[in-house]
Amino acid sequence: MELSFEQLKSMVVFAHVANKGSFSAAAKEIGLSRGVVSYHIKKLEQQLGVTLINRSTRSFSLTEAGKHYFEHCHAITQQAASAQQQIENFKHEPEGLLKISCPINLGMQLLLPALNRFKQHYPKIKLEIDFSDRVVNIVEDGIDLAIRGAKLADSSLQATKLATLETGLFAAPSYLAQHGRPTRPAQLSQHHWVIYQLAATTLELQQGERSYSMKPKGEVSTNNAAARTAFVVGGHGIGRIPLYDALPKISSGELEQLLPHYRLQAIEVYGVYVAGSAQTKKLRILLDYLKQHFAQQS
Repeated sequence: MELSFEQLKSMVVFAHVANKGSFSAAAKEIGLSRGVVSYHIKKLEQQLGVTLINRSTRSFSLTEAGKHYFEHCHAITQQAASAQQQIENFKHEPEGLLKISCPINLGMQLLLPALNRFKQHYPKIKLEIDFSDRVVNIVEDGIDLAIRGAKLADSSLQATKLATLETGLFAAPSYLAQHGRPTRPAQLSQHHWVIYQLAATTLELQQGERSYSMKPKGEVSTNNAAARTAFVVGGHGIGRIPLYDALPKISSGELEQLLPHYRLQAIEVYGVYVAGSAQTKKLRILLDYLKQHFAQQS
């Protein structure tokens, strides 16, 4: 049987449906209506003379034939995407849309200046930036690059380390005047803390081969890094704050560093993306640019 262009298109649609496990999700991903997606699958099954998908109102699964056919359809789809990426790489000037997700405080203070200069160097690249402290689903939300301060857990994604951000313990002069200044790690448990909900619950301090751990407790807790710093500046307790955020406030007299001879665990910043997508020229250039930017900042 000779392969027609229409059947080739249906094979690509089937690959998306099988990969997403849903007609609606596939339709959204490839920009077609659910009815058109359903038409392609039915037409494909008629042409092949086999059922590819077992479907009902509550369940979705590939048949044995569907599983084998998906392997070939998926390979065709990947080859087409790779060909598109290779053509893009031949362009003299990168262009297209990059959707980026980044935590609010880190994004506004460190990423935004870098993206400002990046856009000046590459004016044809469009940027769509989501500043949010929530952990987005990169695949479902169509994110090209997510900036994250944690190690990669999803094996279907890839990550490039962009920076190491040092952290320290800080408090406002007003808090220290009222509650005293801790001079030893053992005294930290006697103090009020501003809790950052997205950080580890246990604080680790290191001095040479000596280490100390404790669990901060406090009456103020937030999932926003900027709010965390604001509450510490407001005198509500001690906080573990990245140096990039704390140093300007030390210069202005709003914060003082505590136990500076003890080292805290640094924040490793990663650029996370769908496996293989870094082959695109625009994303590869952005990753290289951000690594250079963060290296200069540190």
